[in-house]
Amino acid sequence: MAAAAELDLHDLAPARERLLADVLAGLRAPRKSLPCKYLYDERGSELFERICALPEYYPTRTELSILRACGRAMAAALGPGCLLVEYGSGSAVKTRLLLDRLEAPAAYVPVDISREHLLRASGAISRRHPSLPVLPVCADFTEPFDLPALPRAPRRRAAYFPGSTIGNFAPEEARKFLAQVAALCGTGGALLVGVDLRKPREVLEPAYDDALGVTAEFNLNLLRRLNRELGADFALDGFAHRALWNERESRIEMHLVSRRRQEARVGGHRIRFAAGESIHTENSYKYELPRFAALARSAGFEVERVWTDARALFSVQLLQAL
Repeated sequence: MAAAAELDLHDLAPARERLLADVLAGLRAPRKSLPCKYLYDERGSELFERICALPEYYPTRTELSILRACGRAMAAALGPGCLLVEYGSGSAVKTRLLLDRLEAPAAYVPVDISREHLLRASGAISRRHPSLPVLPVCADFTEPFDLPALPRAPRRRAAYFPGSTIGNFAPEEARKFLAQVAALCGTGGALLVGVDLRKPREVLEPAYDDALGVTAEFNLNLLRRLNRELGADFALDGFAHRALWNERESRIEMHLVSRRRQEARVGGHRIRFAAGESIHTENSYKYELPRFAALARSAGFEVERVWTDARALFSVQLLQAL
C-alpha cells in the first residue's frame, strides 16, 4: 500500500513571484481584491474543513447527503474504466463516496493548490484503494495544466468538481474555466460538478459568517499567509471579516474591512487603506438551474442529469462535453 510520501507528486504550484504579482495587482486596483485561491494554504485548508462541519454551513452536509443517496447512479453515468480528475480535491471525503462506487477506474488525479493537504488526502485514497493509480498534481487548477502519464488508457475522461467552488468564479471566468475542463475531457467526456442554488439571504449570510468565527479566521489567514510568505506586515487586528449577499449579482461576497486608516508593506511596496475600505477576497455565486445550464452550454457542455436534495438547497450536475 502506498503512503503519502511514496506518491509521485506532479508539482506545478505557483511560485512566490506569481503570488506577489497577483497580490500587488489586486491591492493596487481601485477596488482592492485578492484572489480567493490563495486562501488555501495548509492552515487555510484546515480551517475550511472546520467550516464544512459548522451547523450554519449547509453546502457540505447537503452535498454529502445527495452523494450518499445518488452516488451509484452518478458512478454508473460516468461509466467503467474512466479516468477521474478532481479539481480542488481538499480532504477528498466526497471523492471516497464516488470512488467506492466507480467500476474499475483507470486512475485518480487529484489537483489542489495546497501541497501538504493534497498529499495527505491522496495518501488516504491510495490506502483505501491500493490497486488504484493515484497521481496527485499540485497546481493552480484555474490555469491549464498537463495530466501526468497514465498507466493505461481510460475509456473516458471524467472531471469531478465538488463543493460549490464553481461559484467562486465570476460568470465569464466560470465559462472560461468550464471550457478548459471540456478541452481536457474531450468530446464525450464528462464533468460531475457541485452547484449551489439560489436561496434566501437568511440562510446564505450565516453560512459565510458563523457564530464561532471560523470563517472570519479563514479569511484573516490570507493576510497571515502574505505576512509569512511575502514578508508583508499586515496588522491582523486592523481588519474585520464581512460577508454579505449581493442580490443583484446573485452572490455572497467576503471582504476584509480595514478598521482604521493604516498602511501595509508588501514586497517593498506601500499599500494604504482608508478606514472602512475593504479587500474583496471571495465571491460565491448562487445559481438557478436554467442559468447554469446556459453557462455550461456556452462552454461546450450539455447538462445530462441533475440531482438535488429535497429542499433544493444544492445540486450535483452531470455535464457531457460536446
